[in-house]
Amino acid sequence: MVKIGIILGSTRPGRNGEAVARWVYDVASQRTDVEFELVDLLDYNLPHLDEMMPPSMGQYAQPHTQAWASKIASFDGFVMVTPEYNHSTSGALKNAIDFLYGEWNNKAVGFVGYGSVGGTRAVEHLRLIAAELQMADVRAQVALSLFTDFENFSTFKPGQHQVDSLNATLDQVQAWSAALAPLRAA
Repeated sequence: MVKIGIILGSTRPGRNGEAVARWVYDVASQRTDVEFELVDLLDYNLPHLDEMMPPSMGQYAQPHTQAWASKIASFDGFVMVTPEYNHSTSGALKNAIDFLYGEWNNKAVGFVGYGSVGGTRAVEHLRLIAAELQMADVRAQVALSLFTDFENFSTFKPGQHQVDSLNATLDQVQAWSAALAPLRAA
């Protein structure tokens, strides 16, 4: 069975991302053909990148990097839940991505963005990063607006059309994750 990690890409106090990631997980968990797991960056307490060797070498010295690498290696694909800060993703998510290399390779990734313009600029940056990591980013994405999908910019209340967008994203991540399995096995 394909295993997909839903990565909560914000560590900010009072973050909207927690409600968004739980919604993604709740919708995804209704499927019986894929296994999903919510991965909260707060649980990994990653400092600013502190490995001496480049991640492409796969020689991780720090216990926190080894734990993070083990978790990411256990998945066939990902859904990244990202806020948009200053036209990009969060520093915490970028840092977590930068810790590793091979563990991301040949895996599918989909995106759920949130912000004033739906997190679309953050997602565009993540697509560029995914390409460098040899990830297959899917076309479908979810763009949640702080103006229409949140009450008072803080209480998450997505419209039904967002569930449809999420399901399309999950469909594509599942299909591409399965299709890339032979490359991961090689």
